[in-house]
Amino acid sequence: MKNIVLISGSPRKNSVSFRIATHLLKRLEKNEDLKIEFLDMKEFSLPPVQKVWMNLEDVPAGYHDLYKTMDHAHGFIIVSPEYNGAYSATMKNLLDHFAKPIYKQKAFGIVTGSTGMMGGMRAAQQLVQLSVALFGIVSPTLLVTPQMDKKFEENGELLDGTFEKPIERFLEDYLWLVERLDK
Repeated sequence: MKNIVLISGSPRKNSVSFRIATHLLKRLEKNEDLKIEFLDMKEFSLPPVQKVWMNLEDVPAGYHDLYKTMDHAHGFIIVSPEYNGAYSATMKNLLDHFAKPIYKQKAFGIVTGSTGMMGGMRAAQQLVQLSVALFGIVSPTLLVTPQMDKKFEENGELLDGTFEKPIERFLEDYLWLVERLDK
């Protein structure tokens, strides 16, 4: 059983990128070989990082379960909107709370989206750099989602059938990487 942490990076109440995260969650939950932990940044109010959590003893009591979730992950899928040419600061704050060994040699899947035509490409490029800086290994296929508001319904259902193939390719390559890294 592989543990995957799927992070919906937007703290906004009516997040459009949450639709993509919800869609991926529904698809991944169908795989009986996976245990999916869904972290929604709307539900977190982590203070700005003051001390990096090196081990469970460093973690405030209210965040022990979160630490264990991150520590036991085989990989992470990060879903972020693009805010002013960058990824979600709230999600970055979450990731910064944990020491690099949490992420070392674990698979990172990068998913970005915007309502414009670029699909969050600048945020995706920065997330690749961040993942490498955390000693993670980035899946070779990114899921960059232009006009995400026209591709997914609010409940995460896919509206644009032409986007099925990129989703399948992203998940196939990401899950392949998770398997290879866990050997």
